[in-house]
Amino acid sequence: MTADTGWSTTATTGAFSAALIVSALAGIPVGRILDHRGPRAVMTTGSVIGAASILAIARAPNLAVFTGAWLLAGLSMAATFYQSAFAALTRWWREDRVRALTIVTLAGGLASTAFAPLTAALAEHFGWRITYTVLAVILAAVTVPTHALALRAPWPPAPPYRTQHINDSRSVARSRPFLLLAASLTLNGFAMYAVVIALVPLLTERGASPTAAAWALGLGGAGQTLGRTLYAAVARRTGVTARTVTLIAMGGATTGALAVVPGPYPLLLGLAVTAGMVRGNLTLLQATAVTDRWGPTHYGRLSGLLAAPVTTASALAPFASAALAGELGGYPALFGLLAAVSVAAGVLAAGCVRPKPVVGGAAQAKTRKRNSLRLWASGSRPRLK
Repeated sequence: MTADTGWSTTATTGAFSAALIVSALAGIPVGRILDHRGPRAVMTTGSVIGAASILAIARAPNLAVFTGAWLLAGLSMAATFYQSAFAALTRWWREDRVRALTIVTLAGGLASTAFAPLTAALAEHFGWRITYTVLAVILAAVTVPTHALALRAPWPPAPPYRTQHINDSRSVARSRPFLLLAASLTLNGFAMYAVVIALVPLLTERGASPTAAAWALGLGGAGQTLGRTLYAAVARRTGVTARTVTLIAMGGATTGALAVVPGPYPLLLGLAVTAGMVRGNLTLLQATAVTDRWGPTHYGRLSGLLAAPVTTASALAPFASAALAGELGGYPALFGLLAAVSVAAGVLAAGCVRPKPVVGGAAQAKTRKRNSLRLWASGSRPRLK
């Protein structure tokens, strides 16, 4: 893009980061709509906006239009990425949600596997503008009809809250456990995303070739997919607070190991894959964080509030990690700092004690729950293959 247009690398990557921030902010009202209306209209509209925004990027005559198109793409991200899908799966599959979430994240984990080489091949032969156009057509052809036709199941009523002293989503969002959890996941998200961005320069500083470093990054992504298959077993055997603290601590441990282990390359490769497995579990940990503590009543809004600072931190991580590496004197020192950030995140997570479940409950709450379960059991949800 920079070679073709003369726009600076900072400006083009900044437009993408701005799209992520728009996605984070838009995710909160999108989550509220999902709670009340379900995913069909939200995700179908988001797919249309996504295809239109990618076409606008492809045709952008100047940097202002390019940036505006990316901001529009941020709205599409809020409506079609994991957060919206997680809200739908959590409401439709209830107690079987971990299996449903795992299947979707396994499919989502193949996105870069399929489209990175396709994008590279298209760009090599046709340039970036035609490449974006082709990808926009694929996006529209696959996702618009899929969301419009496959998400038609009735939207089950929200079940009652299952925790004491909580009456609405505002009470949850202002509670100490929620604020601690948001801070913990934000610090952890920044650290984990910075590790992904900085892994290649770290390994090249350790003496690996760029190709070998890229392989480590790619295999780390494969480890992420593998890690997601293990989350259900981890969830069955651990409590929510212990699981959160343990997984964050494991992420910090792998980051710290990458900071201090100079080699050889196979050992560094193994650490990269292990770090990827931990990241895969952390994706599902965040997807289930709200439901495991407060139930699915207002999952869309609460998960949007939880994801907003995490997504913003991830958007800032590439710039911040590069700047910090320069100030600290190299990437090993950066990884040491990121390990300390993960430790801080784990300490905050330890304070997110799971709220006490409601014992008994009002007759109205019981009736809502009974009707909700009856609707769920009757098959009013898409088939999970």
